[in-house]
Amino acid sequence: MTAPPAPEAFTHAGGTLAFERSGAVGAARRMVWAHGWGQNRHAFRLLAGSFEGVEHVLLDFPGFGDAPDPPEGWGTAEYAGLSAAFLASLPPAETVWIGHSFGCRVGLQLGAAHGELLSAMALVAAAGLKRRRTLSEQITRQVRIRTFKLLKLLPESWPFVKQWKAGFGSTDYRRAGSMRGVLVRVVNEDLTAVAARVRVPTLLVFGGKDTETPPEMGERLSRLIPGSRLHILPHDTHYSLLETGRHVVAKKLAEFLP
Repeated sequence: MTAPPAPEAFTHAGGTLAFERSGAVGAARRMVWAHGWGQNRHAFRLLAGSFEGVEHVLLDFPGFGDAPDPPEGWGTAEYAGLSAAFLASLPPAETVWIGHSFGCRVGLQLGAAHGELLSAMALVAAAGLKRRRTLSEQITRQVRIRTFKLLKLLPESWPFVKQWKAGFGSTDYRRAGSMRGVLVRVVNEDLTAVAARVRVPTLLVFGGKDTETPPEMGERLSRLIPGSRLHILPHDTHYSLLETGRHVVAKKLAEFLP
């Protein structure tokens, strides 16, 4: 098996992304693969392998993979600005942005503000809209938030306080480390108005068993993005779309692209 090429770096406005160009470099069509939170360019490698005769660009966003952390306080608009500058620096080609989760948040910003750089987008398990929660879920969430705020006031030297704190917050939050400030800003963004400004032909693919970005989020996005096409794969989860379900995702993407 041929080892993947070493990543290159692109810097703009204080942020640096790492990227890898492979496949038919210089081809008329370029597929740009934008990973989810906590992942890197390798997350899309298997799915990208389904497409031949095109150039593939696999990204490491700032703070992930081989890319250094972004400046403090970055949100998805800043990530999109860096991505737009990067795409503009590449030789002209028909460019398709394929994102997963966080990569879709960046894609929505990119499609709204820099749509001229893209010929199409495919958003897989797209995040960016506020979750709709039942009354019970809302109450549980508020109790957890208030309890966590109370625990933050207690010294960690007290018995069990540190362990209790560790039990709160999402897995992403606990693992975020130096990227925690960026994560907090990103997950609190509501990209509803941004999505409504997208005019790029857009494919939406969601998993029917996805509990992180549930199918109803895809339904709302499909109503917000004019002319978008939505497919819900009933048996897939947030991550299986890139793994066991990737062949169906590749088929939907191939059917979508002219």
